[in-house]
Amino acid sequence: MSPSINIEAALAGVTEHWSPKVVGRVNDQYVKVAKLLGQFVWHKHDDEDELFQVIRGRMRIQFEDGSETALAPGEFCIVPRGVMHNPVADEECCILLIETVTTKHTGDVETPMTRSIAEQLA
Repeated sequence: MSPSINIEAALAGVTEHWSPKVVGRVNDQYVKVAKLLGQFVWHKHDDEDELFQVIRGRMRIQFEDGSETALAPGEFCIVPRGVMHNPVADEECCILLIETVTTKHTGDVETPMTRSIAEQLA
C-alpha cells in the first residue's frame, strides 16, 4: 500500500518558484508540485506531453502561435509534445504537474532556471 499524499502539505515544502518537486509516480509518470511566479522560459518537449493543473492561484500558458490558455483553480491543460510553450503566473500560483519520467524541466533549452530530475526528487 502507498501512503496518501496531501497536496497542500507537499506545496508547503516547495520554497523556490519554478522548482518542481516529485511527490509520486504512476507507472512512467511523475506527479509533481510547484509554485510559479512570473515568466518561465519558452521551451518544448519533443517526446512527452505535459499536464498542468492549478491548485491555487491562476496561470497562463502562452503558445508560439500567439494564443494562450488561462487556468484557474481546478482547471488543467495538457500541452502536447513538440508544442512550444511558456508558462506565466502574474501572481503566485500553485500547480500539480504530470510528466513522463524522461521529461526535462526546460525541455529543449538549458537556463539557470533548469532543475535536474535529481533536484526535483530531493
